[in-house]
Amino acid sequence: MFDLLLRGATLVDATGERQADLAIAGEKIAAILAPGTPAESLATRDVRGHVMLPGLVDAHVHLCDPGYTHKEDFTSGTRAAAVGGVTTLLDMPTDQPITTHADDLRDKMDIARGRIHVDVGFQVAKLCDHPSLDAVRALDPVSFELFMAGVPDAYRHDTQERLVRSMKALREVDAIACVSPGDHSLQTAPQSATGRAGLDALLASRPPVAEAAGIANAVLAAAATGARVHLRQGNSQLGFDTWRRLRDIADVTIETTPQALLLTEDAYGERRNFFKALPPLRPAQDRDALRAALREGLIDMIVTDHAPHAYEEKAAHYDDFRDVPSGVPGVQTFLAAMLSLVQQDVIDLRGVATLCARNPAQRFGLGATKGLLAPGFDADLLLLDPAGVMHVRDADQCSKARYTPFDGMSVPWALSGVYLRGRLINGDVPSGKVVVSAN
Repeated sequence: MFDLLLRGATLVDATGERQADLAIAGEKIAAILAPGTPAESLATRDVRGHVMLPGLVDAHVHLCDPGYTHKEDFTSGTRAAAVGGVTTLLDMPTDQPITTHADDLRDKMDIARGRIHVDVGFQVAKLCDHPSLDAVRALDPVSFELFMAGVPDAYRHDTQERLVRSMKALREVDAIACVSPGDHSLQTAPQSATGRAGLDALLASRPPVAEAAGIANAVLAAAATGARVHLRQGNSQLGFDTWRRLRDIADVTIETTPQALLLTEDAYGERRNFFKALPPLRPAQDRDALRAALREGLIDMIVTDHAPHAYEEKAAHYDDFRDVPSGVPGVQTFLAAMLSLVQQDVIDLRGVATLCARNPAQRFGLGATKGLLAPGFDADLLLLDPAGVMHVRDADQCSKARYTPFDGMSVPWALSGVYLRGRLINGDVPSGKVVVSAN
């Protein structure tokens, strides 16, 4: 006897597309059945004509909790995720305090429990000279984050010696190293200026060569140490040209974001404060190069880098553009942004399921339970109605940021159901769990 039987959908995941009935028992997918197969179930839902995807796994999210909860917190950020179709997210460590030691991670997990609407995994920031990693590793964080620029010196892996030393330490405890690539010597602060001059200074402070140099150094360090490495937020043509030439020499993967695939620096305009993020939006040639890299199979996953700030912080007047807080929200609009790329024939639905569910789940040690529509996996499901339309509006955002860079976007398909471990959710009742890596 099944608990729930979803009949008649087109199931799409990384393995392909098929017409099938999906049965749920408890929190798990119990069976994939040929359409119309007789089966006993406590409840049945007719979803003929719908497309079913695995719940999205967003591997790069800043929930700002603890320390910056006026920007976002576990409740608001995961509610936005639930409403938008992200059923698992991985929270970055850049809070206050920075999640560094076992006590920091344990406290953060305790704060999250009972308040999260989706499943959440946690990431730890690695000091260049980290004390023993054993205690924090025992809590099974999904990754350790290595920053190459733009952070305090104690965390800044701005030399090859620091990178190699940290990667060796992470290899020894069988943990994945996530690297935010950059070059501290090139990433100068924007000059004090307003208007276009301030924007030009921002763009000049994060040149593509800094990203490319960071990618090269991180891949070489991975090759030298045998560490498993994931690269954050590639968003330039030069960065991906470098990645193409070096990727095969080490166990390394790379991510990009929907905004890098959809937006260009032309988006900076009257609302330029609301589009300020790091890395910055690039010219159209970089966006087009990323789309080509996506079609070529060079991009391993797509993430949002959800980095919200209070609306008032973004809307305020700043005499100095560098004082505008960097980051944009994205977790609620992740699915809509990806469907926009499907609409533009940049990717197909199977690609969405692969790059936004299966691949991140596998890379971060959740691949036995997340990311596929298959028996034994968590029943994290999205139902899309092809007859509907999804409208993205600032007014509908659940994040404390209260805006989206994709305001006004409309895409085919309405999101008609989000299931988390077999339960239909809509962001009203916190029902998420803290998840840990199986790596």
